[in-house]
Amino acid sequence: MKELLRSTDPTIIAFASALLKGEDIDCFEMDVNMSVLEGGIGIFPRRLMVRTDDLDRAKHVMLDNDIPLGR
Repeated sequence: MKELLRSTDPTIIAFASALLKGEDIDCFEMDVNMSVLEGGIGIFPRRLMVRTDDLDRAKHVMLDNDIPLGR
């Protein structure tokens, strides 16, 4: 799996996940439970992972919907 997106904003991760699922691209959200360590203040980014074979297609979906991929 490859990292597609990294964000501290959970709404972006949720929106990106919904878009990917709509395009039949499997994704996996990592670092969801980091809030236990950070106390829920949102300083640690969450990562959205996709299969290596789907990475290019997933990037196009993000860019078509104005979701920045910058790290």
